[in-house]
Amino acid sequence: MTHWPAETIWEQVYPLLPDFTVEVLPEIDSSNSELMRRARSGQHEATLLVAERQTAGRGRQGRVWQSQAGDSLTFSISLALRPQDWSGLSLAVGLSLAESLHPDVRLKWPNDLWFEDRKLGGILVEAASMGGRSQVVVGVGLNIRPRAELGLSTPPAALVELLPQLTAPEALARVAWPLIQTLLAFEALGFAPLQSRFAARDALQGRQVHTSDGQHGVALGVGPGGALRLQTELGVQEIHNAELSVRPFLPQDTARC
Repeated sequence: MTHWPAETIWEQVYPLLPDFTVEVLPEIDSSNSELMRRARSGQHEATLLVAERQTAGRGRQGRVWQSQAGDSLTFSISLALRPQDWSGLSLAVGLSLAESLHPDVRLKWPNDLWFEDRKLGGILVEAASMGGRSQVVVGVGLNIRPRAELGLSTPPAALVELLPQLTAPEALARVAWPLIQTLLAFEALGFAPLQSRFAARDALQGRQVHTSDGQHGVALGVGPGGALRLQTELGVQEIHNAELSVRPFLPQDTARC
C-alpha cells in the first residue's frame, strides 16, 4: 500500500489555512474536475486532492492526461484566492515546482516543465465563481517514470532520470507545501517578484520559436506580468494568450525564421 505524506503536509499548511484538507483517492476521472465540481456546488475549503490514477485527466487545450498509480503524480489544489491580477499564475506554479524538484528542471511558457527539451509535467489552472466567491483550482501532472511517446506532441521525460529513487509520494512531499506558499504569495504580490527567478529556468529564452497562430521570432523571456516577449520582424510582441502553443524550432527548421 502506498504511503502518502498527507498528515505531514496538513501539519505544514494548517497554521495558515485552518480549513485545509488533504485527500488521496485511488481512482477518479480528474482531480481538477472533482474540485471544480465541489467549488460550483459551494464547497470552498482549501483542499489538496491526489489521484493515484486518473481515467479522464485533462491538460491545457483539452488534451488528455491519463495516469497510472506510481507512474505519475497527479494532484490538484483548490484555494479561495483573490489576487489583483491573475496574469502569470501558471508561471508562478511552474517555478515553484521546478525549484522544489531539481536544478535541471526548466520552464516552457506558459505551463510546462521540461528536461532536455522533453516534457516532465504540465499545469492546468481553472477558476470557478459561485455566490460571489472565486475559487482557483491548480492541477499538476508530473511524469515520475518513463511513459510511452505515442500520440504526444512533445517527447516525454521522467523525474527518475534526475532523481532515480524518487516516488510519487516523495515528489508530493517536495512540492506541496512550497506550492501552497507560492499561491498565497502570488495572491498578495502577483508574478512580478518572481520574474528574475523564472528567467533563470526559462527553456525558451534566446531561442527561435514559433506559435500555434503563426508567429515566429526569438523569445526574449517574460515580462513582469508573465507575458512572453517575442522579437519578430515587426518588433517586440507580447504574447498574453496562454492558450497558444509555443515551441522552439528544430535545428533543421531555423533557416525559415
